[in-house]
Amino acid sequence: MAVTRKLLADAIRALSMDSVQKAGSGHPGGPMGLADVMEVLWRDFIKQNPVDPQWADRDRFVLSNGHCSMLLYSTLHLSGYELSLADLKEFRQLGSKTAGHPEYRECPGVETTTGPLGQGFANAVGMAFAEKKLAGEFNEAGFPIVDHRTWVVVGDGCLMEGISHEAASLAGTLGLDKLIAIYDQNGISIDGEVEGWFTEDVAARFEAYGWKVLKDIDGHDSIKIEDALSESLKSDGRPTLICFRTKIGFGSPNKEGKASAHGSALGEEEILLTKDALGWKEPAFEIPSEVYQAWDLTEKGRRDQKIWNALFEEYRKEFPDKGAEFHRRIQNKLSDHWDSTINEAIQEEQLNPVAYETRKSSQKAITILANALPELFGGSADLTGSNNTNGDGVKDSQHMSYGVREFGMTAMTNGMLLHGGFRPYSGTFLVFMEYARNAVRLAALMKIPNIFVYTHDSVMVGEDGPTHQPIEQLTSLRTTPGLSTWRPCDTVETMVAWRNALEATSAPTALIFSRQKLPPQKRDAKTLKDVQKGGYVLKEPDCAVQSIIIATGSEVQLALDASEELQLEGIGARVISMPSVDRFLDQELEYQDAVLLPEIRARVVVEAAHPDFWYRFVGLDGEVVGIRRYGVSAPGEEALAHLGVTVENVVQAVKRVLV
Repeated sequence: MAVTRKLLADAIRALSMDSVQKAGSGHPGGPMGLADVMEVLWRDFIKQNPVDPQWADRDRFVLSNGHCSMLLYSTLHLSGYELSLADLKEFRQLGSKTAGHPEYRECPGVETTTGPLGQGFANAVGMAFAEKKLAGEFNEAGFPIVDHRTWVVVGDGCLMEGISHEAASLAGTLGLDKLIAIYDQNGISIDGEVEGWFTEDVAARFEAYGWKVLKDIDGHDSIKIEDALSESLKSDGRPTLICFRTKIGFGSPNKEGKASAHGSALGEEEILLTKDALGWKEPAFEIPSEVYQAWDLTEKGRRDQKIWNALFEEYRKEFPDKGAEFHRRIQNKLSDHWDSTINEAIQEEQLNPVAYETRKSSQKAITILANALPELFGGSADLTGSNNTNGDGVKDSQHMSYGVREFGMTAMTNGMLLHGGFRPYSGTFLVFMEYARNAVRLAALMKIPNIFVYTHDSVMVGEDGPTHQPIEQLTSLRTTPGLSTWRPCDTVETMVAWRNALEATSAPTALIFSRQKLPPQKRDAKTLKDVQKGGYVLKEPDCAVQSIIIATGSEVQLALDASEELQLEGIGARVISMPSVDRFLDQELEYQDAVLLPEIRARVVVEAAHPDFWYRFVGLDGEVVGIRRYGVSAPGEEALAHLGVTVENVVQAVKRVLV
């Protein structure tokens, strides 16, 4: 059997068709159209080691149009990754490595979870940025220990999504010359031919963004594919977009170039016709040994990594401190004793308290942590001075402005974290979290410890009015599986929240901070220790506990004031500060009961946000003082009072639940 490039590409097509058909669902057309490009790219250009998918200096590959997952799964299997034929046969089945869309951690060789179009592209921009920063920090003359590319495949749908505009614009500005985007320009989406709703000149758009663009490349001509990929390696300081013209469902006699090939199985009869047209003679899921042999990249991968390992060992001898630091950072391990500085600061703040906006408290924490952790890297979506994400004295190399790109910024930082070597954080107003909501969701889905800083956390934003005043956002974040959310009431809780966010290894964290100053709270040694548990008793009444008031953030002081008024009337109200509900619910039930006192059913929660989340804590007998409507344009205190979040209303609520 003559092993040709076409034959090797047809192996991708055959496996993709067969897997989708067996599953009864999926997207065969894209993998069939991209197979020729993938074969040349994967076998001749991408630096990788199937035996060690986490090799630090591997090229990163992202399939942004994640519905084409079988393109990646087939390629991973053929080239020697730990993905068996049996795994392909379990495509889209419960517990399989081969989910409907690629999932990070679930399948070796998958660098990020993709599916929501455009996000993979932004992830790739973040990865390329991380590579560039690491190279600038660690490379020495003769020792290019960080020297790899980021490849991302995008389709028409990815480039329609707004996030692609955000990320592409910033990538051009940053000069990410090791970022190469492969555009599958097949002109088809689920609804049909895209020319009815997507007619812009994509090449001109990317040129305007500052990209090098290679136009109108035949995506089924291996020689032209190779030439284009080779040209993309010639750096001129710009990222590269290669526009490959392909035919969706390539080879299918009745579905090539049609939307019917996009999102459903071809059918057994059409598969037989397609294989006959391609000259593919093998039954379903059978690959000739000669094809496997030609595809196998394990030895090449071992050889390439061995060369890099030798280089890195010489680097460590020549630059031992930098070598040790690079190794630590690429392993995503925090430095020794990093937490001692933040712990000392927590103690100092408790001993010498000062009233701060918690966004300012966060800035103090960032200042301390950035000096202890050079991998800490943050920025803001054009709100640096408002979010206080830069920290006093933080090196310029540890901060950047993302511009007004909330979604792009969040997905980019996901990519930075996935690349390794950095602990990123990003900032915007809490209400504008909505722009980035799906990237936050994917961070939680991937279980990656990204950090999201959200300031201006309530109607206390004031005069900017309801467009800028968050109401439902806290509930949205708290009900996101796998996301830890903190809303601190003072500097001590803020620093504890930051410490917990950095200690996390398998969950992202949302940190919610106030615009206005909040008073520091008094705590004894035990209470101070309990802050890290997410919920704790901040104040006990001088008489027997008859009721419980739970509060977060700026409303903690309001709860304390209500407790004092109730005390004057002989009503004992325990005040609980609960900066992190998820953290509190992670504690032993014994601790939860000691705080909440199950026998006390007279409970009130106060929070300047939508109340419904809190009924799990107050039940049918309790009340929540919150806000069920959008806010108003007025000075913050007036807005809060107008919307009913007052000491008097909390006092009255406690009295009602005691009846």
